[in-house]
Amino acid sequence: MIKVAFLLDRSNDWIASHLRDNLGDMGGFCFCQIYDEREVCYFDIVFVLGYTKILKDEILKLNNLLLVVHESDLPRGKGFAPVQWQILKGVNKITICLLEVTDQVDSGDIYEKCTLTLDGTELYDEIRSKQAGATFELITRFLRKYPNCSPSSQVGEASSYSKRIPKDSKLDIDKTIREQFQLLRICNNEVWPAFFELNGITYTLRIQKKS
Repeated sequence: MIKVAFLLDRSNDWIASHLRDNLGDMGGFCFCQIYDEREVCYFDIVFVLGYTKILKDEILKLNNLLLVVHESDLPRGKGFAPVQWQILKGVNKITICLLEVTDQVDSGDIYEKCTLTLDGTELYDEIRSKQAGATFELITRFLRKYPNCSPSSQVGEASSYSKRIPKDSKLDIDKTIREQFQLLRICNNEVWPAFFELNGITYTLRIQKKS
């Protein structure tokens, strides 16, 4: 039995609800869901999903293969929140990579790629749902090949995205909704809603589609 762990972060746990729905029953694998990296020991494969901490070298050494999913055409777009940054640029076709975790962030060899396709109307929850679908497409494809998997080195000039913080959800009151629609799409209504300031008062905006 091949031992597989999913290392998740409780503060960034949007993908956990998609695990069972997307993986289904895959024979030959024993799956484990973990939130504490200290519990990640002696696994054949570890998928690091939405985990926001840099893993210590000892974690890499205690497991056979650690993989992470990153939503950009690496080596371009390393770093934080690549889906959000690309949507802000109006990108609707986003390359997603399944790559090996190394001591250099988002720099490992790539095992699989696919494309996350958006139509430009999705809001936060819909974006996350499609992102999860693409993530597990890569994971399932990899597991069906394992251990006969051949990675490729990253090629090209590297670039990176910065970490998004709450103030990045601030709207400009002098711009139109159309001009700021991409920003509204990526705002989380509950955790980091869009907001604006007027006459010394801060107002929050929540966006949803009319049912």
